[in-house]
Amino acid sequence: MMSLLQRPLALLDTRLFEGVALLVVRLALAAQFWRSARTKIVDGSWLEIDPITFDLFRDEYHMPVPEITGVIATYAEHALAALVMLGLATRFGAAGLLVMTAVIQLFVYPEAFWNPHVLWFGLALVLLARGGGLFALDRAFDRSSNARVALR
Repeated sequence: MMSLLQRPLALLDTRLFEGVALLVVRLALAAQFWRSARTKIVDGSWLEIDPITFDLFRDEYHMPVPEITGVIATYAEHALAALVMLGLATRFGAAGLLVMTAVIQLFVYPEAFWNPHVLWFGLALVLLARGGGLFALDRAFDRSSNARVALR
């Protein structure tokens, strides 16, 4: 009876399954910030910040110097989400998104901890602990650095 349970559970304890799971975690976290970043950009442009973004940072988010914090947050949301999606410098990107989530939680929407901020915290913490996984570009750099170490 126990072996009937152990076989299917053993499939979950593989690098492939972990890689797929971490890919889903990366995409789930990055998508939230990417979509948010795109709302701050002029429609049809790549990275031209919409002037309404500064009003949002001043009037709704109550951030200091919205002309600076709006630009920093918009570009950081784009860059960090892209890094996490690609699995490139995954831990760095996840740490940045964790800090952004903390700022949002503490200063912008303190009432939103259980939904959705705790989910973003959890996803970022998983990536900090485990890295990008099998399907991350980080793996290509790990291999090349491991190969250089092996040659020494």
